[in-house]
Amino acid sequence: RRRHPSLLALLPRVVAMSVSDNITSHLFTTSPFRVMDKLPNPIGLLCGLAAVALGQILVVAYFHVYRNVYGNARLVQNDDLHVNPKTRYAFAKEAIAHFAQLEGFVLLGSYLSVTWLANWMPASYYRWEGGVQWHLVVLQLLLQDMLQYFAHYAEHKVSATFYRYSHKPHHRFTNPKLFDAFNGSLLDTLCMILIPLYTTANLVHCNVWSYMAFGTIYSSMLTLIHSEYVHPWDDLFRLLGVGTAADHHVHHKQFVYNYGHIFTYWDRIFGTYRCPDDVRTFTKSTKKVQ
Repeated sequence: RRRHPSLLALLPRVVAMSVSDNITSHLFTTSPFRVMDKLPNPIGLLCGLAAVALGQILVVAYFHVYRNVYGNARLVQNDDLHVNPKTRYAFAKEAIAHFAQLEGFVLLGSYLSVTWLANWMPASYYRWEGGVQWHLVVLQLLLQDMLQYFAHYAEHKVSATFYRYSHKPHHRFTNPKLFDAFNGSLLDTLCMILIPLYTTANLVHCNVWSYMAFGTIYSSMLTLIHSEYVHPWDDLFRLLGVGTAADHHVHHKQFVYNYGHIFTYWDRIFGTYRCPDDVRTFTKSTKKVQ
């Protein structure tokens, strides 16, 4: 008499068939074509990255003319580090290093790409209607700078160990140059830039045009305040409470003042602002470069 296989004998075969069907189904539903169908339109991301890149190219181009062609540039600090032939840096080499900084544009570009493609941004950021909403751009800059102020202050004050591994690498530049803006550590960029950026994005809902304008202005300002030269507009900016290169140099020189970046409002409110004119080594910062 023919014997029929028991249920236990059939079980491995049933499980194997079930697993095989599940794998096949999973591969089909998560194929590159299906994943691509679910991704947000990358045009906004590409335009945003291009806007930030263009802003940086314009900043570097301006700085090249101001540093190397214009004959009336003024040093921020009364120090010939950046003009002495023995210590003067090669512009092209530093410019290339600036764009290739892992802690800077590589990490920032990765953050923008992941948050956009993973659909982690508020829905308004994927919309094109309305043009640049300048009031929201200003609000983003104010909020980002406030959050960055507190993060910056915390990196200095939480603990010596945290400071050593986060912000101290950036503070080796006591007389920084423009291309030192994003030269620090991955932890520093995460704590002081990326976390405030994502928080700001979720508190201020704007469209993609405003996001591009904010990102371009913000990244350009972070670069410009590290300049070793006084910018032509700095006197006006100081009157308006906008951060200048000299304001930020005070922080690099003395460490305990001027934690803000884009504005000086938060330092003034919380009593941590110091005017460059009150710093002895800055009193001759109007020295012209020969």
